[in-house]
Amino acid sequence: MTQLKQARQGVITEQMHGVARKENLSPEFVRQEVARGRMIIPANVNHTSLQPMAIGLGSSCKINANIGNSAVTSRIDAELDKLHQAIHLGADTVMDLSTGGNIPEIRKAIIQASPVPIGTVPIYEALSRVKKIEDLSIDLMLEVIEEQAEQGVDYMTIHAGVLEEFLQYIPKRITGIVSRGGAIMAGWIKHHQKENFLYTDFDRISRIMAKHDVSYSLGDGLRPGCLADASDSAQFGELRALGELTLKAWEKEVQVMVEGPGHIPFDQIEMNVKLQQKICFEAPFYVLGPLVTDIAPGYDHITSSIGATVAGVSGASLLCYVTPKEHLGLPNADDVRQGVMAYKIAAHAADLARHRPFARERDDHLSRARFAFNWREQFRLSLDPQTAQRLHDETLPQDAAKEAHFCSMCGPKFCSMEMTQQTGIELPMSP
Repeated sequence: MTQLKQARQGVITEQMHGVARKENLSPEFVRQEVARGRMIIPANVNHTSLQPMAIGLGSSCKINANIGNSAVTSRIDAELDKLHQAIHLGADTVMDLSTGGNIPEIRKAIIQASPVPIGTVPIYEALSRVKKIEDLSIDLMLEVIEEQAEQGVDYMTIHAGVLEEFLQYIPKRITGIVSRGGAIMAGWIKHHQKENFLYTDFDRISRIMAKHDVSYSLGDGLRPGCLADASDSAQFGELRALGELTLKAWEKEVQVMVEGPGHIPFDQIEMNVKLQQKICFEAPFYVLGPLVTDIAPGYDHITSSIGATVAGVSGASLLCYVTPKEHLGLPNADDVRQGVMAYKIAAHAADLARHRPFARERDDHLSRARFAFNWREQFRLSLDPQTAQRLHDETLPQDAAKEAHFCSMCGPKFCSMEMTQQTGIELPMSP
């Protein structure tokens, strides 16, 4: 009994009640949104430590943090450190993208330690079990998907929309195929001269997903890897295929969200989001970035958070963070921190622009604390309290400075808010 099936039958599950409390929504509204496929609650029945959350237009904008090792470096403790860092700072979901070492062992440790939904890309593990890409098969994929579902994975990226007909457009690109899953499936298709087995055997995959209530994250294997490749025939051809697969998954009563680009010029982001909503019947949109410029390696958490804000305002439901290490290397714990913070800001800004109920309360409380020179309350209400206090204390570390009506930028004589108070002007919320 998936969340989708129960919602369609009029049942308000425990998970739906939990989401309603978190989001300040009515349980019946949550049920209706899940029933129509516009909201998902990724909640594998085997993930016993999970605290349910929702992804969809009717809920607050969420962020995902990617962790996982590579074939170059593999340490479970390092991945758990990244997991704890991401969750502590507010990541709503986490994806384990491990490609090396003992992948099942790493994933088991992550799932057991995580109260938030965990996502994976099963084809990574499948490829680790064969010598060459052409040795992949649907039977192996089903085996891997079943094993990951039994461990408690809440959602899985499946690159079923990479179809043979769309590969003709790739030679026109600058960066080709930048999705690892997309490149793997393209290699298999080209070698065998057959259609993508994830597409032809999609119903077999759906049966496993339904059995454990694993949600689909339909992968955008042909997403653009640079601005020049954005919004091309390959990307939009795959998007149409994902719309078709969304309906097929819903027929099997499996929850679905759809992944999107990537790298998009600022002025094309809203169009991309609106098009996905139309083609995929308002299934939640999970955007990877998007980066709005390609010339800032080392700062791609900033370039992408700009695009993520626009995507969130336009209707994207889940924003996949980017770290400063994007395009450069495997992120460490500090990179995870910077990526999460950039995207918490983007998601919150989107909620403010979409006029979510109660979204601005924290902003207003912090503003009042700022005008009252209540430094400790400012720190407490900050997205990253430790960083806020550290930056303040770099120049005024004394305890007395926590009561001062100035900071080190203006000093005691040039603080505009202090001068405003001294003028005697009465403000509605004056201290």
